[in-house]
Amino acid sequence: MKSTKHLLHPDLQVMADAAIITEINDESLEGVRQTLDSLKPPLEDAESFKVTRKEIFIPQDDAPDVRCLLYIPDDRKEVSGPGYLHIHGGGYIIGSPEGSDNQNLLLASEIGVVIISVDYRLAPEYPIPAPLDDCYAALGWFHENSEELGIDRSRIGIGGESAGGGLAAALAIKARDEGEYQVCWQSLTYPMLDDRTGTDENPGDPLVGEFVWTRAFNQYAWNCYLADAPREAPQSPGRLENFEGLPPAWMFTASLDLFRDENIDYAQKLMRAGVACDLVVYPGACHAFQQIEKSELAKRYREDFTASLKRGLGG
Repeated sequence: MKSTKHLLHPDLQVMADAAIITEINDESLEGVRQTLDSLKPPLEDAESFKVTRKEIFIPQDDAPDVRCLLYIPDDRKEVSGPGYLHIHGGGYIIGSPEGSDNQNLLLASEIGVVIISVDYRLAPEYPIPAPLDDCYAALGWFHENSEELGIDRSRIGIGGESAGGGLAAALAIKARDEGEYQVCWQSLTYPMLDDRTGTDENPGDPLVGEFVWTRAFNQYAWNCYLADAPREAPQSPGRLENFEGLPPAWMFTASLDLFRDENIDYAQKLMRAGVACDLVVYPGACHAFQQIEKSELAKRYREDFTASLKRGLGG
């Protein structure tokens, strides 16, 4: 297959030439984790954002405590303001809340939202249901402590990027089905939704998935995450049959992202079920393009995402 590099935005050409990860398998996974951890910048000075950042641990019955980072704006203008539960990306097998620290500090500072970012257990050591259980426990803690945090329970949204977006979609389904906790909004940035994407039966458009997150990576990660569990919703949200009653959504994807078509399909199914859904597709962008922070598209994304989240949380 010919390279799709010419379709990348000029600012993103470097992503075609400097792949950080060249393979992911059982032998290389721990090395990949260590490499990516070593590339993380040090945590920002939260005080300079006028935000208090805390590490908290949420207890669970018959499972380890869930470690989270909590972000509380120092000068919230509302007594009963919004809350946002954030879930980091990494294919369900990599990553931590620290990788999204700058984004969450900016959001807390700019729109006055209290944020909890979940350090869910990773596959393959902890396949489904562990990661989703961790996120659900964090959602419960957010609701149960809303008064102390100054949060309006009717204004709690959820979201994430890539696998974090997939977990957010799964969490929205679980919250709807369990009926315990209200979710007012879901922000899904190129979410990882469907375990069938990249298989021989569903290879998808050959113009997507060349950069950053490939078909091989995707299938390895899904197999780690699902293990022996049924390939069904909520753990594979793309297999969901009933979309009614899910919270309004902002669905973001990119023209060269492996997840593009599953994201568009999911957004269409939300709309067909009468669920309000913004669908945004950036041409010339690939998975994780925001890593090129000074690019035109990364700046545009930050503005679009922030505005949509503020709107979705009732701001």
